[in-house]
Amino acid sequence: MFVLAIRSIRQRPGRFLATLLAAFLGAAIIMTFNSLQDTASQHGIDSVSTDTLSTSASVVGGYGTLLVFFAVASTLTVNVRQRSRELETLRCSGATPAQLKRMVVGEAVAVALLGAILAVGPAILGGRALLGAFKDSGQVARSVDYSFGPFALQSGLGITLLASAGAAFLAVRRATHGRRRQGRARTFFTYAALVAGMVSVTATFAFSATDAALMAAPAYGAILLSVGLALLAPRLLKGLLDRLQLTGASGWLAVRNLRERADQLAGILMSLILFTAVSTATLYMQAVESDAVKASGLTKSVDAKNLETLNFTVVGIIVVFVCVMLVNSLYAATTYRAREFGGQRLAGATPGQVLRTVATETAILTITGILSGTAAALAGIIPFTMVRTDSILPHQGLGIWLTVVTVATTVTLGTSLLTARRVLRTPAVEAVALAA
Repeated sequence: MFVLAIRSIRQRPGRFLATLLAAFLGAAIIMTFNSLQDTASQHGIDSVSTDTLSTSASVVGGYGTLLVFFAVASTLTVNVRQRSRELETLRCSGATPAQLKRMVVGEAVAVALLGAILAVGPAILGGRALLGAFKDSGQVARSVDYSFGPFALQSGLGITLLASAGAAFLAVRRATHGRRRQGRARTFFTYAALVAGMVSVTATFAFSATDAALMAAPAYGAILLSVGLALLAPRLLKGLLDRLQLTGASGWLAVRNLRERADQLAGILMSLILFTAVSTATLYMQAVESDAVKASGLTKSVDAKNLETLNFTVVGIIVVFVCVMLVNSLYAATTYRAREFGGQRLAGATPGQVLRTVATETAILTITGILSGTAAALAGIIPFTMVRTDSILPHQGLGIWLTVVTVATTVTLGTSLLTARRVLRTPAVEAVALAA
């Protein structure tokens, strides 16, 4: 089956481009920050520089691991779903579920290995640039030399390959098995994440305004709540659709399509919720902290600078990964609907009506993701602001939130509409014939 997997990659390399890109970016980020751990382990480095480098490597490396898994899982889930006919044909030809799993996992591992190898060069350049930024801000001594060692290489290759293999295994298992057991596991993890998030958010009130770890509890609480809401994405979407009344043919068809494809669109909603929640919560809490320090007349300590750098770095990583996940998922999902679009046009719909339907569907998805992510972010922002400043809401206004919303809306609407326009260039009869 591994030989069949390699032949499948050779015959259809474009299908695996999204997985390759996700693995490449994930490995590059993991190796970039874990190379700081190799740098910190050198002899003769002062304790302040060691703490800065080690903390950055551990925190961002942990986020990077989770994001690699989510990014690769989202692309592989779409890939496997679109290959359902191919997998069913192989099963009818005598292939067992175990053989199909080995084939899909083998494809994912081969693509991930190529992506991780290609990421070594950019990771070295990124690590040098990151160390230079730490030196310029005074967080690391000028005498520290950069080192890209075995820890960065092994972690980048190991985490990327394990995440790809695990994501591929879960994707093909979901396609070849029933959903009852998975539904129970999903429900358990959903409520576990929500309960843990509420406990973490509530723990914020146990800290004082000057505690160095004040931001940790609400930040992790907002992340856990966003994960719980992301796992609830299909239910949230169906609940909104049950209460939504849209007029016109495009609106009616958009709501009907979303009801039918709610489970398939869960990955897109998960990306939107995580992006909105983590970005909004982190940026607002960091803005509140910076303004509070400035108002007190104190100079930021090295630890405070480290925390600020990590917050902005984490947000930057999340923006890049979520944009990749959204673009990949939306592009694959929209391209896969070529036959559907062709059938609508043969039934009398104009290309403009098809585009309006796609725009309405994407707008509903975006609104659902933004509202859910904003709720999770506020659950962390409000306790932090109350403890740090004695006010309920931050005084920074809506600027940060509007920026986050603008990025999410631009990515989702832009990708969906551009992909739909590209698909509609194919004549309707040809699109139906090719998809069939």
